[in-house]
Amino acid sequence: MGPGPSDVSPRVLTAQARQTIGHLDPQFVDLMDEIKALLRYAFRTENDVTFPVSAPGSAGMETCVVNIVEPGDKVIVCINGVFGGRMKENIERAGGVPIAVEDDWGKPVSVSKLEDVLRENPDAVAVGFVHSETSTGVRSDAETLCSLAREHACLTIVDAVTTLGGIPLEVDAWGIDAIYSGSQKCLSAPPGLSPVSFSEKALDKIRNRKTKVQSWFLDLNLVLGYWDGDGGRAYHHTAPVNAMYGLHESLVILHEEGLEASWERHQRLHQQLHQGLGKLGIEYLVEPPYRLPQLNSVLIPDHLQSSEADIRKKLLNDHQLEIGAGLGALAGKVWRIGLMGHGASEANVSKCLEALETVMAQ
Repeated sequence: MGPGPSDVSPRVLTAQARQTIGHLDPQFVDLMDEIKALLRYAFRTENDVTFPVSAPGSAGMETCVVNIVEPGDKVIVCINGVFGGRMKENIERAGGVPIAVEDDWGKPVSVSKLEDVLRENPDAVAVGFVHSETSTGVRSDAETLCSLAREHACLTIVDAVTTLGGIPLEVDAWGIDAIYSGSQKCLSAPPGLSPVSFSEKALDKIRNRKTKVQSWFLDLNLVLGYWDGDGGRAYHHTAPVNAMYGLHESLVILHEEGLEASWERHQRLHQQLHQGLGKLGIEYLVEPPYRLPQLNSVLIPDHLQSSEADIRKKLLNDHQLEIGAGLGALAGKVWRIGLMGHGASEANVSKCLEALETVMAQ
């Protein structure tokens, strides 16, 4: 029950144990098409270019950045935690000029601050932000942020690593241009794949680049020869076949439950966890309107902060329960409790509360 990877369904593990076939085998190509269709359902998009990058979520971030950002491009990047800072680093390495909009950790991205910076930088080509900041457990208003970016003729690059499958996400309705996620959070597949999706506006920018994409492996102009089109596919790389089996099965499970039902389950179990933690005297870092149900960032009581690492160690060794530590400025101040995908269950909520109560008393 940490910030990811989440518990993996036995169905997904069984799927990954199937016989490996070739990455250009017609049966595997059919599976690739099914994965694309299931990801469109999960992302709520009709984007044709919707597929999993053969690498973890950080590579999904880099895929979006290095394809859209050219040397000298000015990109506004919103930073309210670790992963906004990581996006800024990617923009710099791609030769872009990042303009930071900074907010306190535990607070959502400020709409008014972004609006001011957009007015001050009419030559910006894109806005990047994290929808669900895993380091703090806060969600930002992606719909409003994307609307602002469109008003100022900017593309949007959105981190949805902890979002997909856990809370509402509407790629087409909100006008998101480039988005990336991870297989190991609310999709509850093993880590190692990064679903991405690109709008036609984003693809126009990529097709009309003046310079080559910095990364050969992540260059969509090359990758899509393998993932796109009908019939035969051009060899680009050897896809992680068994990992794709697992992702496919996790998306089938999501489809069977229904996207809205999954969102409701995460929210309902979050409320149960919240009530139980309150009885233990544990409060949340994030204000209620901005809390992530799938990533609960809670304040460690003052009298336990000196022993917080020992508490996590006892939870793991004595109760086989993992929760996450704080990162950066929040290290030693918060715990991050995950309720993601297959791991978002009443049994896990009860186990977590019972284990915390026991170990805190000790």
